[in-house]
Amino acid sequence: MTTEATPTPGTGARRTPLSPARRRGSATARGRLPLTVLAIIASLISVFPVLWMVTSAFKTRDTVTDGRLIPQKFTFDNFVYVFSEVPFARYLWNSFFISAVITIVALLFHSMAAYALARLRFPGRETAFMLIFSTLLITAPVVLIPLFLVARQLHLLDSYAGLIIPAIFNAFGIFLLRQFYLSFPRALEEAAIMDGCGHWRVYWNIVLPMSRPILSALTVFFFLANWNAFVWPLVATTDPDLTVVQLGISSFQQQYGSNWNYVLAAATVAALPMLALFFAFQRQIVESIKTSGIK
Repeated sequence: MTTEATPTPGTGARRTPLSPARRRGSATARGRLPLTVLAIIASLISVFPVLWMVTSAFKTRDTVTDGRLIPQKFTFDNFVYVFSEVPFARYLWNSFFISAVITIVALLFHSMAAYALARLRFPGRETAFMLIFSTLLITAPVVLIPLFLVARQLHLLDSYAGLIIPAIFNAFGIFLLRQFYLSFPRALEEAAIMDGCGHWRVYWNIVLPMSRPILSALTVFFFLANWNAFVWPLVATTDPDLTVVQLGISSFQQQYGSNWNYVLAAATVAALPMLALFFAFQRQIVESIKTSGIK
């Protein structure tokens, strides 16, 4: 018959030592704490300008520069003035139409080019990809004057075509899609080819539907970049009917240089579609980055 050992009076029960896994987990949690605090601080710093812009849009002209985050008196007169005194709705439509057309056409052409560079074998494939990729090293101001001269020779200035066609090509989209297609399983394509499908049907019926995460992310990138376009629309257009939203805000600021309440109201209206689009597709953006080989 065995008896249980009782702890010596005054010494208390012994503590069970932590397992190695629990010790590693505790150390990892302590190591992540500074990074978490840093991420929270960086997020607050990033969000503060947007929050200040939105709240200042509801201030009066006398209180817009008072330095307070919360307005003492909310007013909607700034937004009424923006849409009544200037054709701001026309500016929004121009930006939306141009950005939507560029995004749709660019996604179609970029996906086809990326699929060809990732799957089809032809002479000069790697050279063609390196030439396309090398265009990322060229900044926009370098090609601005040659692009203007070409657009003038083709009679594209002061037209929607002049604002859309030069912005379609983007080497970043081709690169990101090619990385995604390189990790795409070949078994599905081989099965479709054995069933008699050609390259076009494989691309259209199999590859393109399964590319929705990466295409959703590129939709946000392309639409955001063209919605915020300023330099090329400034150079390529002089027609007031073709003014985009960023040029509209700029001209509004020049006309009413001291009325920052109107400028911030217009900027808030222009920023709302982009914020909504980003929050709607933020999960697809993260998934596309994970599946495209970028670490």
